[in-house]
Amino acid sequence: MPRKLYKSLYFQVVCALILGVAVGHFKPSLGVDLKPLGDGFINLIKMIITPVIFCTVAVGIAHMENIKAVGRVGGKTILYFEVITSLALAIGLIVVNVIKPGAGINADPAAIDTTSLANLAATAKSQGTADFLMNIIPASAVDAFAKGNLLQVLLFSILFGISLSLAGTKGEAVVRGIEDFGRILLGIVNLIMKLAPVGAFGAIAFTIGKYGIGTLTQLGLLVACFYITCITFIGLVLGTVCRLSGISLWKLLKYIKEEILITLGTASTESVLPRMLEKMEALGCPKAVVGLVLPTGYSFNLDGAAIYLTMSSMFIAQAMNIDLSLGQQLGLLAILLVTSKGGAGVAGAALIALAATLSATSIIPMAGIALVIGIDRIMNEVRAVTNLIGNAVATVAMAKWEKQLDIRRALAVLDGATDVEACLEKNPHDAC
Repeated sequence: MPRKLYKSLYFQVVCALILGVAVGHFKPSLGVDLKPLGDGFINLIKMIITPVIFCTVAVGIAHMENIKAVGRVGGKTILYFEVITSLALAIGLIVVNVIKPGAGINADPAAIDTTSLANLAATAKSQGTADFLMNIIPASAVDAFAKGNLLQVLLFSILFGISLSLAGTKGEAVVRGIEDFGRILLGIVNLIMKLAPVGAFGAIAFTIGKYGIGTLTQLGLLVACFYITCITFIGLVLGTVCRLSGISLWKLLKYIKEEILITLGTASTESVLPRMLEKMEALGCPKAVVGLVLPTGYSFNLDGAAIYLTMSSMFIAQAMNIDLSLGQQLGLLAILLVTSKGGAGVAGAALIALAATLSATSIIPMAGIALVIGIDRIMNEVRAVTNLIGNAVATVAMAKWEKQLDIRRALAVLDGATDVEACLEKNPHDAC
């Protein structure tokens, strides 16, 4: 085996995932006991996320030419998120209507055990739109960092960056200090990422050990539809966005392959957020755009979750023989545009958003959630990976839209140039 391959984080994570699936399948009890390995790795990453976001966003905004650009980028970003999320919802709706994975189950709402849904329903009611928006404002800056609330930290970081920008030369020393502090934080991230194979191994072993590979076959058609829809969405929608941005989706996926695998193993996009911030900037996206788009996307651009919510809602309706008209389905999409954001940052966010959606429709009984709880954790891996890829593409698209994407650097990085800086210097007008 080549030494270089053996040292590759990509190779190590692949081996860890394979070993984790084997342990979880053949030694389920041991797999369940390995849960702390995955949780520990994710907690290590969470420990460093908020200060990394603060440094990235504050410095990026401080270096922007004018404050109006911050609002312009923010407005474009939200518009982009809403359009792409709507497409994800629509594709999920089309597929679930064509294949009808819930047809023939004939579930009786009265016969479903809903005892496990009490807490879920209560949490869903407390996660309304107004509550979600008010929750963006922290009680204090320290509280936002202590609780690791991404949106609250993002708000404080934007305000801090704007203040630095307005301070002019007086704030330059602070900006340099934050930049140096950010570099040290990324050094910590690189140290933590050496444990990624251990974290992925523990997390996937727990998932397979607790829920079993057999769980996939119980509701296999829904799972298969969901996987196919996510792949179709990535290929068609995100692929088109990449082409319009001047890059190859396939090359971008290869560039972030390690982060995709870690997300697949841990079922958490947070586990790779610091690395994604670093990688997207290295790709040629300006720091301010990266800092605004990626953290915001973790709450507002959940493409995988959008597909999941549409398909799960319609699956439950089909399983209970509830025939929704076209108008009712379009109304469901409108509700999902709101509820898909309402559970952001909350444990079990997708199920909470699903509960909020069914509660808002008053057509599909909330008891039907019990039909999909068993496969939620199994579907979470692909849901998280789709969210991750969607936010990577969004960052490139926003940088391109702002005419700030260094396309020559992006192409050189994606083509695997060994020394990007030397290549760009040697070929100032041609591709590397």
